[in-house]
Amino acid sequence: MVFTVTEAQSVDLTRIRVEIRNLQSRLVEWRRKLHQKPELGFQEQLTAEFIQQKLQEWQIPHRTGIAKTGIVATIVSNSPGKVLAIRADMDALPIQEANEVSYRSQHDGKMHACGHDGHTAIALGTAYYLSQHKDNWNGIVKIIFQPAEEGPGGAKPMIEAGVLHNPEVDAIIGLHLFNNLPLGKVGVRAGALMAAVECFRCQILGKGGHGAMPDQTVDSIVVASQIVNALQTIVSRNVRPLDAAVVTVGELHAGTALNIIADTAKMSGTIRYFNPDLENLIRERLEAIIAGICQMHGANYELNHWQLYPPTINDSAIAELVRSVAAEVVETPVGVVPECQTTAGEDMSFFLQEVPGCYFFLGSANPDRGLAYPHHHPRFDFDETALGMGVEIFVRCVEKFLSNKSC
Repeated sequence: MVFTVTEAQSVDLTRIRVEIRNLQSRLVEWRRKLHQKPELGFQEQLTAEFIQQKLQEWQIPHRTGIAKTGIVATIVSNSPGKVLAIRADMDALPIQEANEVSYRSQHDGKMHACGHDGHTAIALGTAYYLSQHKDNWNGIVKIIFQPAEEGPGGAKPMIEAGVLHNPEVDAIIGLHLFNNLPLGKVGVRAGALMAAVECFRCQILGKGGHGAMPDQTVDSIVVASQIVNALQTIVSRNVRPLDAAVVTVGELHAGTALNIIADTAKMSGTIRYFNPDLENLIRERLEAIIAGICQMHGANYELNHWQLYPPTINDSAIAELVRSVAAEVVETPVGVVPECQTTAGEDMSFFLQEVPGCYFFLGSANPDRGLAYPHHHPRFDFDETALGMGVEIFVRCVEKFLSNKSC
């Protein structure tokens, strides 16, 4: 589903409790400090130090150095109960910021252009509030500050390090500030929210020669061009029409001169899909097409294919928990978008493979204030009103999941 941001939704801030509204200025301060010091995946030393400083100040027990820079804070209520995890990513992108704001990036060529600074600030605000109100819920909350979501992926090594154990996590939630939705809307759905991310690189090995004598060659450019076209039939003719998928060739490099037939051509691309059953189908068809076209022309090939992240698939019960909470915080019925999806990927998917959970989108765009640039854009920014809304939704999820009632 494609969303066009035209205007921000009316936000009723009285739906956010007074204590969290009073945290808003601190949430903005934390987010802007983090925004000024962006760090790439597994290099988030300053970010981790900032988080650790706050957790120590609030006397919240925590572990550091997990998957290099990850942190897990553990907040125990005054009564026993289940364990809910909250995940926030910390890393930035290799982008030169173009915003002229007082809090713009101070690290050349690096920028928080996807909202992870906001995610970290929301998680910190949630940790602080919960540590001050332990009588409102029963059980344990683990807050996972994860490195390297943008690549190569920090979720899997954190899971391998045992962050979902001791104590065992019963469910997990997370959010992504989303400039495809205006402020005041929340995207929640059961099932697949975000797509699998797979990558491939292929080198076509032909036989070079003079451009005037093609009969003496195996033209790698001709072979590669046919492969690019044929790969599009995977989605149009092999994938069930009701299943969304994407096969994109993003790079194609060949040749050195206009009168030389290139002996090699290199291409690379990405594959996206929601249905996990498509993994083997697309992978097998990808190689079959490449092999068949190469054989037809007398060329050889070298193919490297790998998966970055599986689809991000929400548990229906936890998604309903988040939906019911979001409906209490934003204007209903238009405030909750039930079928919000994107073919972007997320390594939150690895957590959701291990325990039931829900990842959701928190609208953060405000075109009236010029805050509607897309994610990964050098002028990306968001309406910081969403920070307090994020804390309120997280806190209500904790209180509802870890109450005496089942979700």
